Amino acid sequence: MILQPQIAPMARMGILFCAVCAAQGADWPMFRGDPALTGMAGGSLRLPLALRWSFKTEGPVKSSAAIVEDRVFIGSDDGSLYALNLVDGRKVWVFKTGAAVESSPLVLAGRVFVGSSDNFLYALDAASGKTVWKYETGDKIPGAPNWVKSGSKTLVLAGSYDFKLHAVDAATGKAAWTCETGNYINGAPGVAQGQAVFGGCDALLHVIGLADGKQLKEVEAGAYIAGSVSLAGGRAYFGQFENEFLCVDVKEGKKAWTFHERDFPYYSSPAVTADRVVFGGRDKLLHCVKRENGSRVWSFPTRGKVDSSPVVCGDKVVVGSDDGRLYVVSLDKGDQVWMYEVGQPIESSPAVADGKVVIGADDGRVYCFGAKQG
Repeated sequence: MILQPQIAPMARMGILFCAVCAAQGADWPMFRGDPALTGMAGGSLRLPLALRWSFKTEGPVKSSAAIVEDRVFIGSDDGSLYALNLVDGRKVWVFKTGAAVESSPLVLAGRVFVGSSDNFLYALDAASGKTVWKYETGDKIPGAPNWVKSGSKTLVLAGSYDFKLHAVDAATGKAAWTCETGNYINGAPGVAQGQAVFGGCDALLHVIGLADGKQLKEVEAGAYIAGSVSLAGGRAYFGQFENEFLCVDVKEGKKAWTFHERDFPYYSSPAVTADRVVFGGRDKLLHCVKRENGSRVWSFPTRGKVDSSPVVCGDKVVVGSDDGRLYVVSLDKGDQVWMYEVGQPIESSPAVADGKVVIGADDGRVYCFGAKQG
């Protein structure tokens, strides 16, 4: 029997991973904030934001941060996963893998789970950064892991360039099952209603039963799906590389609507609100459409492609751009309300928690912004 994610004690750090925390805006424990990958943050952002700190790594930072209590966890192309103090950016510990860490970490039950381009999925002690276990796949793991409670076990899910989705016992690091697809899996699997939903370079949307890893449905997407799939209300929302953004009815296995405005691919993963879907495009635009039918609400222009995945926090949308800027725009009309120029492309996606925004950039730095003091 598959159970939906429940309140779980964060052993050793005494933290709760639960819907209550998300509603309060206290934590951002994984890529896109929750297992359904909706990109919705609790709490609010008080403008103007100010740079609180930045931390320099030795390579571009494409990984997106997890924020749990007073710590930030984020990977770097220098092959390391860093734990930083949320207050001042001080390094708490660093864990070195054998290759770039583009994967965004998952923090759960006192452990940090992250993939690496060295082909391993790692479980680390969140307090010390020491290895608990590592699980080897057949190729690199660029996407973020997700999780689900299955009976008495917690499973960590990770896609790999070995064409497989791996389900690994979070306690032991042993494989529970694998599901093979036809090509690379680049994004994170979305989890909802006892199913994992994800795309890949085989141009298919896969729907997998989490009890046994058996494929339940395949839906033709028409092109590569490089980003992650967001799940809400029985529908999957995602973009592909033939210039379309799609909404698929998961139960029916059919497209509900398609958005196509300009001939540019979509790599960004969407944020899904009660009535809107917000996503970036390589057309240098941040798009907002109606969740019901995909009709355009607004678009916000940047000066570079938007591979960064937006986060909605209250009435604001936060997103990075290849133009080297971090933007905050209004959810209502898409008007710019704040901006900060880093100067190098931002492929990382924002993590938003406790009124703060943490994001990486190609200049090798991790940036933290919060309400301007005084």
